[in-house]
Amino acid sequence: MRGAGFLAIWSDVEPDHLTDYRHWLTREHTTERVTTKGFLGVRVFRATRTDIARFFILYELEAPEVLDGPAYLARLNAPTPWSQRTMPRLGNFIRGGGVMTARAGRGEGSTIAALRVERLPEKPQAFADALVALDGIAAVQIGTTDLARTSVPTVEKGMRKDEGIFAGLLIIEALDETALGGALRRATKMAPDLGGAGEPEVYQGMFALDARIADFE
Repeated sequence: MRGAGFLAIWSDVEPDHLTDYRHWLTREHTTERVTTKGFLGVRVFRATRTDIARFFILYELEAPEVLDGPAYLARLNAPTPWSQRTMPRLGNFIRGGGVMTARAGRGEGSTIAALRVERLPEKPQAFADALVALDGIAAVQIGTTDLARTSVPTVEKGMRKDEGIFAGLLIIEALDETALGGALRRATKMAPDLGGAGEPEVYQGMFALDARIADFE
């Protein structure tokens, strides 16, 4: 990621709606978002657990101001019929966006942990640099949620139930699960007061779309 801003979303999908959700996400929704002014790209991941279909979506933004800018708000206040059908079906929906506080590494890893944290490390860049130096770690990103920009009321937000939010974001991108596990253990030792929601989950890359190289015709 190269943009200064981010938008991160987690949600669960029931088995009966999974095919329709994946088609909506990859054939309409992410294209709609990435063609919105200020959006640079998107990456979609699915949790490796087998008991539930859980997804993590990470949008790259030019700046956090995109979150409450006129172009994006226009999209949020005019959801497509497919979005109107899909949004109420999403469970455990958590959404937040803001500024990327620190980044380290090169490229992207297909095996990631996307952690919602209560507080950022004291020195975010040094923390990211230390983790990315570990074997098998491709990149580390640390974000701070802009609660005001994320919480603007919209038509889409009103369609979802009990939407959650978070204070900070830590993404560790690895070459495999073994490397990811080692980085998570190191992260816990370096910053035991990060806090967060439950045990870290492992996600695998599923889909990506880059506004700078994609052909949307």
